[in-house]
Order: sequence, then structure tokens, then C-alpha cells
Amino acid sequence: MAATSQDSPVVKRTEHPYIVCIEGICGGRAIIDGSRVSVRHIAQLYKAGDSVDEVLQAHPHLKAAAVYDAISYYLDHQSEIEQEIAENRFDTVQAKEGLEVDNKGVVTFPKEG
Repeated sequence: MAATSQDSPVVKRTEHPYIVCIEGICGGRAIIDGSRVSVRHIAQLYKAGDSVDEVLQAHPHLKAAAVYDAISYYLDHQSEIEQEIAENRFDTVQAKEGLEVDNKGVVTFPKEG
């Protein structure tokens, strides 16, 4: 059966040439085109003091221009990306999902039922 346009994810281009939002990929949040690396992830590395060279060592499939563009996108959309960072902090996810952490650091999910 041939693929239809309904099968293709919706790709939203941004004002940044390397940054897209794709429905169903990373929650539709901003990512580097051709990857699943989120702008949030790059922003967290940038905020932690990682250089672009260090980011490229950790993600050798990315181009330097794409990493710089992700940093630029973060700076242009700082409040949006900071909100994503806050929503994805462990303590936020733990409270939202009701996760338990034992004294060994093992995370357990709440039992359904």
C-alpha cells in the first residue's frame, strides 16, 4: 500500500534553518532537523558550560552550524525552552507521575489498579 500524506508527520519549519518541530517526535517540541536531539537538550548543555566542540564530541552526527542554531533558537525562545526544562526536571516528573525513589536510587512506578 502506498503512503499517503496522512501517513507523513507534520513538519513545522521555524525561523531557524536547522530547527523544526515534528508532530509525534519529542512531543512536537523544537529539535535539530534530521535528528531527535532537542533544543532543550542543547540548551541544557550550553547552560552547563559545554562548548560547541564538546557537544559535537557527544553528538558527532550533528553539524556545528546546527548546534549554534539550536543555541540561537534557545536564546530567541528562552522562556519557552526554560519551561520545557522545568517540566522535564526529575523532581517535576516524579511528582507528576507519582514515582518513588528508594534509598538505593531505584525508581519505581505507581501500581495500576
